[in-house]
Amino acid sequence: MKEWWLQVGLLAVPLLAVYLHIPAPQLSPALRSWKSSGSFFTYKDLNIFYRDSSGAVGSSDVVVLLHGFPTSSYDWSKIWEGLTQRFHRVIALDFLGFGFSDKPRPHGYSIFEQATIVEGLLRHLGLRHQRINLVSHDYGDTVAQELLHRSLPPSCLLFGSLSTFHFFPGSGQFLGPTLSPPRRNSGICGRNNFSFSILQYINQRKKHRERWVGALTSSSIPLHLIYGPLDPVNPHPEFLQLYKKVLPMATVSVLDDHISHYPQLEDPTGFLNAYLNFINSF
Repeated sequence: MKEWWLQVGLLAVPLLAVYLHIPAPQLSPALRSWKSSGSFFTYKDLNIFYRDSSGAVGSSDVVVLLHGFPTSSYDWSKIWEGLTQRFHRVIALDFLGFGFSDKPRPHGYSIFEQATIVEGLLRHLGLRHQRINLVSHDYGDTVAQELLHRSLPPSCLLFGSLSTFHFFPGSGQFLGPTLSPPRRNSGICGRNNFSFSILQYINQRKKHRERWVGALTSSSIPLHLIYGPLDPVNPHPEFLQLYKKVLPMATVSVLDDHISHYPQLEDPTGFLNAYLNFINSF
């Protein structure tokens, strides 16, 4: 009689092959609308999706939104309209390997490359020397820290404000779900076996802790945290205590007790009000 593990393997291989070749699900009307309202720019022969909306008349302020793992720019959909009423331009992208952007494999995904892509988008939009306000979440927090590090002299990237939330200051801890990102050109959803490649950002946070935490502690720009107390990734009150200890000059908005890891989706009104109050305070 064959070993049980061999029998399981013989059964699993064809099932896995079928699973990996199942077409990705159709996009919802909301996602189709989101995609049709955006554009693509090219980074090293790869297509990067972004949205760029003109907003408030009479304002020159620009806000750039950096999404988290394992999602996309659609995370900002519920606050998009509200931001356009305050900012001249509202911009968001899907990082390489996420959302509607290309998902090359194999590929050595890194925070450094994602930051370079953001810089490339700003250059593509003619904003390379424009003062910007940066809002980041989760994975995007680390990209924001790298951008902030690069903005120190002699770089010309300027920041008007940096709003970070759900951020471990370089500790590398990750307590949330480790879901696989989608396949290349498969839209928002998909299946693959290369999640370990994108997940290297966790190890990168550990390796480059001094660089990225130092970018925050050395910066003179206004910093703000918008925090959901029910967040399992950054548990309350330990995370809040750590954040205030590391960044005593940063300001904090704590949302209602039932708000968790995605405040911009769970409480868009509360999140938007907290952010606009911060922006309007200086």
